[in-house]
Amino acid sequence: MFFYLSKVFWFFAQPLNLAILLLLAGLVASFFGRRRLFRAAALLAALVLATAAWTSFGALMLNPLEERFPRPPAPEKVDGIVVLGGGFEGAINLARGGYELNSGGDRFVETAILARRYPNARVVVSGGSGALMLEGEGDADTAPRLLEALGVSRDRLILENRSRNTYENALFSKELVTPKPGETWLLVTSAFHMPRSMALFAKAGFAVVAWPVDYRTSGEEGIGLFTDNPADSLQNTTMAVREWVGLVAYWLSGRIDSPLPGPES
Repeated sequence: MFFYLSKVFWFFAQPLNLAILLLLAGLVASFFGRRRLFRAAALLAALVLATAAWTSFGALMLNPLEERFPRPPAPEKVDGIVVLGGGFEGAINLARGGYELNSGGDRFVETAILARRYPNARVVVSGGSGALMLEGEGDADTAPRLLEALGVSRDRLILENRSRNTYENALFSKELVTPKPGETWLLVTSAFHMPRSMALFAKAGFAVVAWPVDYRTSGEEGIGLFTDNPADSLQNTTMAVREWVGLVAYWLSGRIDSPLPGPES
């Protein structure tokens, strides 16, 4: 139920959809002669879009998340690497059979680099299809094609293709590998997603070392207008709102112990 409620809520809450729905609501209000409601809805929709696309709001929201878990020095020995899904274009790969990457594709490029650096480490790819309506190939089904092409042997891969969200990533990955005390496992995911991921893996009893990738901010952003192109700014705002909403929702539901997990948590 949590999975479905989260997907429905996010459909309405993401900035672009929210602006469209506000405009539609304004048009309905105008049809019934409620001019004041129409103007209020139109103004609010414009404010949402302008803030998301024309300001540094998204970057400012992402940066605190990206700074929570700095990348540590490379360990001497690594027993395993867990990479979370979210880096492939699932619908395209389902249709074409390739390994097209999206903006989170750094996760899999870095995993291939780590796998070459630590040739004895097992590689867990955790990610099924988390879409509620859109069809697509899960990342754990796509990843072997890319990783093998980059020189990672198929017999090193452990594929977890049932998970639909980060909570299930942690649970199902632990079930598959049963990590032993003293082992070193790296967790590879986007830097802004690392706080929630680390908290959920800790809650599941799977001790991992944060290995953040896919940074979206330089760490030097300030408050400003037109600091990036509108499409990237809108994407940053969308990701930031989603991640903060996810942190609060997981905290309120008891799945994590803090709304902003950190190394000390």
